[in-house]
Amino acid sequence: MDYSTAIAFLIKSDSVLGNLIQQVGPCQLGEPQLEADLLFSLSKTILHQQLSTKVANVIHGRFLQLYAERLPTAMDILNTPDETLRGVGISRSKIIYLKDLAQKILDGLPTMAELAEMEDEAIIQTLTQVKGIGRWSAQMLLIFRLGRLDVLPVDDLGVRAGIRKLYQLDDLPTKKMVELMGQKWKPYGAIASWYLWRSLDMQGIEV
Repeated sequence: MDYSTAIAFLIKSDSVLGNLIQQVGPCQLGEPQLEADLLFSLSKTILHQQLSTKVANVIHGRFLQLYAERLPTAMDILNTPDETLRGVGISRSKIIYLKDLAQKILDGLPTMAELAEMEDEAIIQTLTQVKGIGRWSAQMLLIFRLGRLDVLPVDDLGVRAGIRKLYQLDDLPTKKMVELMGQKWKPYGAIASWYLWRSLDMQGIEV
């Protein structure tokens, strides 16, 4: 995906962020994944909550192995005994979330393709009806699955930490501060967020 227009805009509108962009290099946010299954995407999100990536990947892998090397359907999840899900390391609260997600899929939760036709805020309001899916989780789907660029996850700790580092703040910025700073990045908040995340990964980068 060509992000050159977004990059040029951000460099022009914010010289501090622009310096980071030039050091990090081309944006590698990737292509939208509209073909991704909504049930798969949100169930993975639920299973990764409040766990390290390593542990979450193990549990997610065990979860998928329950379904004979195919992606589980909503009915598969609903028919899986809670004890079986607990046996692969899924907490009781996340079992409730997974089954609520499965039921809402059966009840007509929009598909990924249908979500792609909706406005950002409408998508967030739709997805947050699922237990365990908050605004941040919905925003991650907007950015990484639907390719929406005008999304700034103001509650994201990585974004806040990146801003603190980049702009040499004494403390983490508040949600309101992130919103105000993000005005100069519109309509490319997702691209700005990607660079802020990358700034935390870079060793020795001068920001």
